[in-house]
Amino acid sequence: MTELKIMMVGVGGQGTLLASRILGLVALNNGFDVKVSEVHGMSQRGGSVVTYVKMGEKIYSPLIEKGEADVIMAFEKLEAMRWVDYLKAGATMLVNDQRIDPMPVITGKAQYPVEIIEKLSTRDGTIVSVNALEIAKECGSIKAVNVVLIGMMAARTPIPEAQWIDALKAIVPAKVLDLNLKAFEQGYKL
Repeated sequence: MTELKIMMVGVGGQGTLLASRILGLVALNNGFDVKVSEVHGMSQRGGSVVTYVKMGEKIYSPLIEKGEADVIMAFEKLEAMRWVDYLKAGATMLVNDQRIDPMPVITGKAQYPVEIIEKLSTRDGTIVSVNALEIAKECGSIKAVNVVLIGMMAARTPIPEAQWIDALKAIVPAKVLDLNLKAFEQGYKL
């Protein structure tokens, strides 16, 4: 692997920061240079959040331009639609099929787009849609959506599963580790 460009997109409070820390640790443990950058758009109020993670031999900048992302992990489906132009042709987007209404929809000033997954599926690449919220809930917490998606991504890399689990154990607080390990395993199986 020369370079891997990953974007995580979601809404404030969905755990993109934790997910980026897990990815970063796995990259470092495999001897890769890694750079991470986060952009918060009123994230504490449900705004858009995007995290860039680049890993490889030598990384100079974490930023990813349109058409460059090897993987996009979308924690919410409208965010997937907003950022799909960053996906490289033939690359993979993992989408949590969850709807979180942004403020303009809540106030009635805008409509939530319809058929988002269908529109994403017309793109050149692999779009994998999953109800990660339901899986996380079954594992013990809706906050584990991020780890379900990490598991899905991990299964698509050559990095052994055990290394991902070691990173989870190092980063996730002990009181929620078991449910996060379950969430990772469920995502990995997908």
